Amino acid sequence: MMILKPNCECCDKDLPPASREARICTFECTFCATCAEHRFDNTCPNCGGNFVPRPVRPPEKLSRFPASTERVRKAHAVCAEPQT
Repeated sequence: MMILKPNCECCDKDLPPASREARICTFECTFCATCAEHRFDNTCPNCGGNFVPRPVRPPEKLSRFPASTERVRKAHAVCAEPQT
């Protein structure tokens, strides 16, 4: 089952389960749309795969299958640079 990480691994933006801004790769690396598109040119910096919009888990399923609360951050050189 998909983990639904709560934040962007680069800028730490909150990405709640219903967020349409979340992007994932096949390994479920999770980034916000801005970082995925503008910082990484839609290529995952962790695995080299492409990004797709993360599916939204229906609210009625979240009580039985909750999203993760563990925040993930990874050190990518581009994440330390200010957005332009």
